Amino acid sequence: MDFSKELYVAKQAAIIAGKKVMEIYHTDFTVEIKEDNSPVTKADLTSNTIILNKLKEVFPNYAYLSEESKDDLRRLDNDYCFIIDPIDGTKEFVSKTGEFTINIALSYKQEIVMGVIYAPVLEELYYAVKGKGAFKAKNGEHMKLTVSDRVNHLRVAESRSHKSPKVFQLYEENQDRIEKYYEVGSTLKGCFLAGGLLEAFYKFGSGTKEWDIATMDIIIHEAGGIFRNLNHQRFKYNKADVYNKEGYYAVNKIENLFKFDHLL
Repeated sequence: MDFSKELYVAKQAAIIAGKKVMEIYHTDFTVEIKEDNSPVTKADLTSNTIILNKLKEVFPNYAYLSEESKDDLRRLDNDYCFIIDPIDGTKEFVSKTGEFTINIALSYKQEIVMGVIYAPVLEELYYAVKGKGAFKAKNGEHMKLTVSDRVNHLRVAESRSHKSPKVFQLYEENQDRIEKYYEVGSTLKGCFLAGGLLEAFYKFGSGTKEWDIATMDIIIHEAGGIFRNLNHQRFKYNKADVYNKEGYYAVNKIENLFKFDHLL
């Protein structure tokens, strides 16, 4: 199947939203707290509106699942569903670390077939289509992404704003194989792994939802890496329950997967 049109429009939407988000980033914006105790800003809502308007103009018959929109469960009857995180890493946006991203993925029959991640501060666009590879665009140049081939001296990462004692323990137990530890916000971790700058990262527990991982999933896989839940299964998308209850791992090679069963 050809998803080039969906990719083209998603890229446009992400970049346009990113420009508006950066305008807000440089102002004295206010922060509100949602019912789930997560922050939301004018930038999240503005980005959401821009992306949805752009996509719905071209794909009015597709379903939509977005972090910042009320969930319409009629999407479950649609094979095609855009999954959107208008700003992943709102805490990083608020803290002005620059490590936030705009994420647009397309699910077809519960599988991600296209993903776009835009990092506005870095002005870097990461994207992938199933079976077509993963790429990074910057300054008009497009570079094919490939995971690193390291099996030792591993570079690992953890979320900057959502640290986990279990991840810390896992890295401590495998410190003889680890060369460098990074704290990275948002789906940038997935971009960096796909680009060969990291070899692994892990997430324990059910704190993430479909829109937090969908774009990373396809970009990592199309770059040759592995992204699974902690039961070693591929994720399914456009589900009634959007929580990722099993956590996840991302590695460049299966031989670099640390043993974690004792931490579950």
